[in-house]
Amino acid sequence: MEVNYQTVKLLSLLYVPSYEALLIAGMALVTFATRYTMIALLGRISVPAGLLRALRYVPAAVLTALIVPALVIPADETLALTWRNANLVAGLVAILVAWRTRHLLFTIVVGMGTFWLWRWGLTFIGGSL
Repeated sequence: MEVNYQTVKLLSLLYVPSYEALLIAGMALVTFATRYTMIALLGRISVPAGLLRALRYVPAAVLTALIVPALVIPADETLALTWRNANLVAGLVAILVAWRTRHLLFTIVVGMGTFWLWRWGLTFIGGSL
């Protein structure tokens, strides 16, 4: 019997150990269950108007909780509220641009440009990053 080594090589690339497949399936199941239960419940029960108004603020609160620590605690796990913190300076500039223009792509370009220029300027003058 002749062995086709190309087929064996292809099949070995497709092999996923069972524990990894179970882990991925478990994560998918948990993600689906948490999202579907809320959708199913909100479709069948009446939700108070106050709760619906409060739920409108959840995305902004989550985004703030993710972004603010990255701005004020750059890399070394200490609070850095100084002009030498390129993350904070670029974040503040991006917030200002977003507030004034409401243009997402322009905000990203200006924020990243500010970050790169600020970091370059700090290394040029000998400041710490």
